[in-house]
Amino acid sequence: MKLLGTYTALVTPFRGGAVDEEALRLLVEAQIEGGVAGLVPVGTTGESPTLTHEEHVRVIAKTVEFTAGRVTVLAGTGSNSTAEAIELTRAAEAVGADGALLVAPYYNKPSQAGLYAHFAAIAQSTRLPLVLYSIPGRCGVEIAVETVEALAQGHKSIIGLKEAGGSVDRLSQLRQRLPDDFALLSGDDSLTLPFLSVGAVGVVSVASNLLPRAVVDLVQSFLSGRLAEAERLHRRLYPLFRDLFVETNPVPIKTALSLRGRIAPDVRLPLVPLQPSSRARLEKTLSLVGME
Repeated sequence: MKLLGTYTALVTPFRGGAVDEEALRLLVEAQIEGGVAGLVPVGTTGESPTLTHEEHVRVIAKTVEFTAGRVTVLAGTGSNSTAEAIELTRAAEAVGADGALLVAPYYNKPSQAGLYAHFAAIAQSTRLPLVLYSIPGRCGVEIAVETVEALAQGHKSIIGLKEAGGSVDRLSQLRQRLPDDFALLSGDDSLTLPFLSVGAVGVVSVASNLLPRAVVDLVQSFLSGRLAEAERLHRRLYPLFRDLFVETNPVPIKTALSLRGRIAPDVRLPLVPLQPSSRARLEKTLSLVGME
């Protein structure tokens, strides 16, 4: 599996306390029509921490069903328990996912040796291609450049990294140390353009839930050498990239989707609806940016 382009970190729509599978189907169709390269169900944006195991696997299975092979499905299967991550990854493989996205173990804060052992154990348990996910702001631990390099050298199924540490310099370090065919993906919409400029090949995007074509065009413009067009799109979209994190993700993106009639804004506790001041700010930004 080659990673290149825009991969949408899908929200998980809820209605009446349950997963809204029809809304999920429509969201998947909109993403495919928007030209994304792939979909990433049940990551952080998909509220995986508050899904049951049964819901988690079913959302992956329904995403696979709804895509029908038209785009890549990179299932979120990470956990701070190695055994649980293995279980979820094997389940994703069984229902037809193309690969798995594995966040660094959160809360228990393993050492770099522990991180290596965690990801190595998962790699040995599945035939799926695997993408690491480093987001120290949520996990309390960063997958060190040296650890990523060792995992890439030791496990051919580990093919990429979603980088959400917020540092262009770190992305540059990763690109210097890793093989050319090891895919680096931006984990922050606002850093997609600068990350592309130093060696990333795409983005796992929150904003593309709402504006898939615009995010796809930004990435493709850069990859095609149309740098001025990529910068123009970045400038247009930057206010949205910023304000989709005015409160904890995925509350703002779900609110934005609901304002445009795509899904209900429902989230599960401990997340709560967007505060009125944040909602007003987001509405203003949506009007400023414009919609497809």
